[in-house]
Order: sequence, then structure tokens, then C-alpha cells
Amino acid sequence: MAYTTIDDPGLYFNTVLYSGTGSSNSVTGVGFQPDWTWIKSRNNTRNHNVYDSVRGTTKVIYTDLNDAESTQSSGLTAFNSDGFTVVSDLGVNGASDNYASWNWLAGGSASSNSDGDITSSVSANQTAGFSIVTYTASSTATDTVGHGLGAKPNLIIVKEINGTNQWCVAFPDVLNNNQVLQLNLTNAVFADSAAFNDTVNTGTTSSVFVTGNGGLTGSNGQNYVAYCFAPKQGYSKFGSYKGNGNADGPFIYTGFKPAFVIMKNTADGGASWQLFDNKRNTFNQMNGRLFPNLSNAESTDANNNIDFLSNGFKMRTSNGDTNSSGVTFIYMAFAESPFVNSNKVPNNAR
Repeated sequence: MAYTTIDDPGLYFNTVLYSGTGSSNSVTGVGFQPDWTWIKSRNNTRNHNVYDSVRGTTKVIYTDLNDAESTQSSGLTAFNSDGFTVVSDLGVNGASDNYASWNWLAGGSASSNSDGDITSSVSANQTAGFSIVTYTASSTATDTVGHGLGAKPNLIIVKEINGTNQWCVAFPDVLNNNQVLQLNLTNAVFADSAAFNDTVNTGTTSSVFVTGNGGLTGSNGQNYVAYCFAPKQGYSKFGSYKGNGNADGPFIYTGFKPAFVIMKNTADGGASWQLFDNKRNTFNQMNGRLFPNLSNAESTDANNNIDFLSNGFKMRTSNGDTNSSGVTFIYMAFAESPFVNSNKVPNNAR
């Protein structure tokens, strides 16, 4: 039976809910000083705000927009030992809003990484399989960029910082060599030779990933941020499943009870990304959805139910956003608790 090396996933990822105050607000309860914080209003139409420690506090990008990075002095202004500080921007701290924040631990201050053709700045947490990478693209179509993970990432999320190219999402070893998705759009999976030079699977290694010469990852002289994830048994998994179009939907084995799951229909160009977590949804069946590509408030309709189980998740809907018959869905999942702990004991047996 597979077992984890991370007994307490909450040391590396945590969802924290909070109420906005409209003025300086220190949000606590994360359990660590986050390096990547993603914030969304639950009850109002607001953008998804993304901050990280490598680009620096007050530097925001939005998962639902292709906007360049902007400086937001009233947004997230500090990463603290148990959370973060937000000020008055409505996207992160409106007085009438309730918020969800998703927080990941990378490696703190960034270091220079010369593993690739392009020198990158990297904050890496090899234990948790997560790194934040910034780099400036060159004119070469096949440049490599060091990611610092020491293991091959199965998920790479890239955004041009100083331009308006779309987000680019690659799933090495899950999708094909030239296939990508876009986090801010509903597009079906598509082939883009310029994104990773048709080598997202073969060119991604334990030390580097390959950029292309297109605007999504490698426009000459432009600056990019990449969020890289390598799977860790009992803590994180990045993969795919096939929908069956039935209310008794497929079960997806992860090896842990999920705390957070995002999935996307890869065939339907009108299907939004779907985000579920265990803090907004505290019992099965869960139906509280947010949409990374939309500014919409949280949806709690009963037509998109999901169960978080001790060793994976199960779709409880026939809705095409999460369970269209015969369609491949990709997903990213992080753990609340591993199915089997590091002492090889099932958690439900303790």
C-alpha cells in the first residue's frame, strides 16, 4: 500500500476563509508564511487575485484576466508568519465581502538558478513539490528554464508578467507534447507548437522545462512567472479522468483525502474551470464552486456535486462541466490528509 512522506499537508497548503474589513486586515490561520496566495471573493463579482513572494507583495495578477501585472498598494501588502495582510482593495478586503484564500509554501526568498539556458529566479520547496519561477525570455525558440524541484513537474502554469498574453497551463505526461490550456479562458485543450516547442513532455525534466518562441511562454525580452508542481505521494496529484455522464460519476484515486481540487473539461470550449475546497464545503455532497476563469461569485447549485473521500474524489453529477460522457478532464488536487501515513498506517485505522 502506498504511503506518504508528508503526514501533515497543512504545513504546505491551506485554505483560509475570512471576512473583509475594508481596512488593514491581518489574516491568520494559514499555519505557515505563504509564498503563493490566491484570493477570491465568495459573495461578490471580483477578480481572482494572485500574489507571490518572488514577484513581491503588492504585485498582482488575475487568473480570470490576461492583464499584465500591476502594483496594488491597497491589496496584499505582507506575507506573515501565519498568513498575510490585506488593505482595502475590493478584490481582497471589501467590507461587505467574504473571501477564500488558497495558500502554498514554496522556499521563501528566491535564488538564482542556472540549470537552464535562461537564468531564472526560483523559490522551491522540494519536499512539497512546488516552485515559483520568474525568467526573462530570449529570442531562442528552445530555451530551457530551471525550476528547482529536483523532480519532473506534472503541472506548469505560466503567465507573462509585463504583457497581456493569456495564461498557459501544461500537464507534462498527462496531455500530449504540444497540448496546452488557458487558465483565464474556457478554451478546450489545443495544440500550440510555440508554447513549449512541442516538447512539454520530453523537454520537461527534473531540473528544467522548455519554453517556446510564442507569447504564452517565450516572447523575446518579456518577463514571465511559472508555478511548477511535481506530484508528491499522499499530498498532491495532477492527472486526468474520463467522464461517464452519470450522476453516479467516476471515482478518481489520489491516495489522499482532498482539501482542494480544480478540474477542466478538455473538449468543451464553453466549459469553465471548476474549483472546490474543503473549507467552503465541509461535508459531502459538496456543491460550492468557484471558477478560476470567471469573476463570478460562488455557485452552490445542486447540479455539480462532488464527494471528497479518504483516498480520492467522486463526481456526483452528470453535468458536462465536471462529468461529460467520454470526455477527458484534467485535474490538480492537494491533500487534507494522506490515505496512509508515513508509518504505513491507514489514517482511517487510527
